[in-house]
Amino acid sequence: MKYVMGQYPVISKSNLAKDIYDLTVLCPEAAETAVPGQFINIKAEGFMLRRPVSIAGIDRENGTLRIIFEVRGKGTKEIARLNSGDMIDIIAPLGGRGFDTQSYETAVIIGGGIGTPPMLPVAEKFGKNAAVICGFRNASAVILQDDFNKTGAETILCTDDGSAGRKGFVTDALDDVLKLKKPDIIYACGPKPMLEKTAETASQNGIPCQVSLEERMGCGVGACLVCACKSIRDGQEIYAHVCKDGPVFNSGEVLFDD
Repeated sequence: MKYVMGQYPVISKSNLAKDIYDLTVLCPEAAETAVPGQFINIKAEGFMLRRPVSIAGIDRENGTLRIIFEVRGKGTKEIARLNSGDMIDIIAPLGGRGFDTQSYETAVIIGGGIGTPPMLPVAEKFGKNAAVICGFRNASAVILQDDFNKTGAETILCTDDGSAGRKGFVTDALDDVLKLKKPDIIYACGPKPMLEKTAETASQNGIPCQVSLEERMGCGVGACLVCACKSIRDGQEIYAHVCKDGPVFNSGEVLFDD
């Protein structure tokens, strides 16, 4: 896992929704090697542990990474104070395994809540050969729909209360999509119940599925044991580390009932 560590300039910032921020960071070394599904670890001023944030955009030509995060505590609140022109302390790119976007031609891409941003680079890879399903609590939480539409993918929006798009869960929309055409693969990131249901649907339909797991992390490089999760490999139950062995896993490897 090759990564860089240091302070890099924030070149743009925007507020996408309540407590959700969008930063673009100039870091050519990281942009050169990053792949969809990886993340960065950010140092918040005054806090010892870094905060992991998924990569939402990779621009190799301009040497930038895009990150989108939600303020969930004091650390992310401090990071949200950064503005264009400030320096951000990061380790990037991290994650021993991102999404495999090279082995398939068609895809269904699913994002739930703040698990939606890391799916954008995947959608950009597949373009018109993908269907993107995004799920949010309500209309006020919806983000990135214009970005997904620009990729050329079919975009389906779901909200729990029906205040935007179709009412219901992303897994209901997935069932409808699969009735029309089966893709080569399904990708997903979001809450664990959503991932578990998506993995079950993929298995029932004989479709490969890759899921990105969200876990609390310490170091982000595999030195600590904070992000251990129970998985199965070669028929044996093991504890994998989301930062080093993932964060993307084949859905059949993950023991969701742990």
